[in-house]
This record gives sequence, C-alpha cells and structure tokens, in this order.
Amino acid sequence: MGIIELRGCLDNELIEICRELGLKQFRGLQLFQWVQQKAVLSWDEIKNISKDDLQTLSSRLHLYSLEQVQEQRSKDGTRKYLFRLEDGEMIECVLMDYSRTQSRDRHTVCVSTQVGCAVGCAFCATGIEGFRRNLSAAEIVGQVLDITHLIRQEDPDFQVTNIVFMGMGEPLLNYDSVLKAIKLLNHEQGQAIGMRRMTISTCGVVPRMLQLAKDNPQVGLAVSLHAAQDEIRNQLVPMNRRYPLALLMETCHEYSRMTHRRITFEVALTAENTRREEAEDLARLLKGQLGHVNLIPINPVEGTGMKRPDPEKIKRFAQVLENAGISVSSREERGTDINAACGQLRRQWEG
Repeated sequence: MGIIELRGCLDNELIEICRELGLKQFRGLQLFQWVQQKAVLSWDEIKNISKDDLQTLSSRLHLYSLEQVQEQRSKDGTRKYLFRLEDGEMIECVLMDYSRTQSRDRHTVCVSTQVGCAVGCAFCATGIEGFRRNLSAAEIVGQVLDITHLIRQEDPDFQVTNIVFMGMGEPLLNYDSVLKAIKLLNHEQGQAIGMRRMTISTCGVVPRMLQLAKDNPQVGLAVSLHAAQDEIRNQLVPMNRRYPLALLMETCHEYSRMTHRRITFEVALTAENTRREEAEDLARLLKGQLGHVNLIPINPVEGTGMKRPDPEKIKRFAQVLENAGISVSSREERGTDINAACGQLRRQWEG
C-alpha cells in the first residue's frame, strides 16, 4: 500500500489503518483530533501517542504542512497567504475577520480548490494562468489548518467559523476532494464548522450542482452569474457556452426545490456593465427564483482592461433590483489594498 495523506483521512479511515497496523484502534481518533482539531504541523507535536506508535503510523501516513511563501495584511485586518505545495505549485487563501456586536465574531477562510483554473473567466487573475491540477482533500483542509495554527500563536482560542470555497479554481470540477474536505472540516472531533457555515461558489457546472443537492443539501451554494444575457456571459464566463443561462436557471430552480435553500447569485460589476438595462435584464432572469444577489465591484487585474465601477452606479443598479422585488446586497469589500483579486499574489510572485 502507498503512503496516505494524513490530513485527508476521516476518523474511521484512521481507525482502520490502526487496526491494519496492529495498533489500538482508539489511536485513530486521537490522531484525528491532533491533526484536525489541534492543527499540529508535525509528528513531534503529538504528545499522548508513544514514539513507537507514531513511527509505525508514519510508515503509512504522510503529515506535511503548506510552506508559507508570503503573507499580506490589509488595513482592514484581512490576511492573504501564498502557500507552496510539495510539488512546488503555489496557491492562495484569505482570512477575513468580521466583528459583531450582537453575535459572535466571524473568522472566514476563503480556500482554493485547484492550482489555477480551466474556466478562464474574463476578469479573473487565476484563469489567466490556466489550469495546473486539482488539490487533494488534504491540501484543501490544510489551508484552514495552517491558518488556524498560525493565528493560534497570537490567539490560542482562535477558531475558524466560516469557509467559502471561492479561491483559486472551480470547486465543482474537483467535486470529490471538495466534498471530503467539507466532511473533514465539519467533523465534531475536528474544526466542527457547521455545514451551513460553508459555501461553495461555482460558475455553473450544472450536473454537479444537482449532484450536490443530493449529496450535501446543507452546504451553501453561490453561483457566479455576472450577466443576464448569453452573448455577454459567454464572454465573461466561458462555461456558459456549455451550460447556457436557460439551462443554468432551470438547474437553480431545481436545486432550490430539492434543498429548500436559497442560492446566492454573484454579479461582478465593472465600469462597463452597471447600466439600468442590465439591472432590468437581471431582475427578469431571477424573477421567481429563491435567491439573493451579491453585487461585487471587481478588483482590477492587469491584462483584463476592466475598471472598477462608480459607487453611485452600484447603488442605482441595486435599487433597480430592489424595486423588482429581488433581494440584493453589495459585498463588504475586504483587502482591496493587498492584491485582493484571487490569483493576483501568485501571478505577482511567479511573474
């Protein structure tokens, strides 16, 4: 048997490995807690398992942490990390803190699911670099665990509360690894992050959206819509040529029927697409859909030629949707002073 990534193993898998190795099976749960709950980075940090047992376990299980290449901190507290993987590839993830006066603070980690991306959306820095490979479940979870380990050096009680799969890559094109990562992050003996506090963002991979509705109806779904006309969306989101808007919206209706969950529709706004007519088109497209629109002013990316919209135009765009009965909000902007657009930091480092 080959070596298995420890961070990608569920507790029952570790219990079975312990049984196969002739170790007491409760060692599997102990190991799971050290890795997933306490976010240890090495075998040396594990204290209640004997060195002999750890050596035996290390013959089957590989424990490694991501190499931090760079950290950027925004004036609003957002932290963006560039991590190097074992094969030399690099990924980004972001920690966003939100303080609340009447509820607990939120600590949201935006994770990557692929090295690069094959979708190639017109405004995305990640897509410009093309697709390299999928991340394993261990590499996806590892982003959360390594950030947790880093912040706990400053605040021992730190706990990630929310996960958004909105970093580099299209999560639904790495479906199995993403779903396993969600199970690991949700596990009560691990990070114990609620299913409803995790959101997958997709450009609209129709078959996987319906599969997700069956496999995990509790996790949130966000659809990167960005345009209400096929000819425009074809240019912004090339996946639209395979799954055009009529099919995508039919799928969204079916997803909401199956899960009874509303979908977040993400709309990236530029200086060129904030006209009243485009807002009216969007309102017509979403009429009757259980959902909410999140307006996102783009972060300028070199090479796309797209510029940020005027704030007043965003307000007018939102007002058109509200007048049509569409639930809408503008995303609270975070980290705009630190290469905020996904993929920018990696491009800057590699470029």
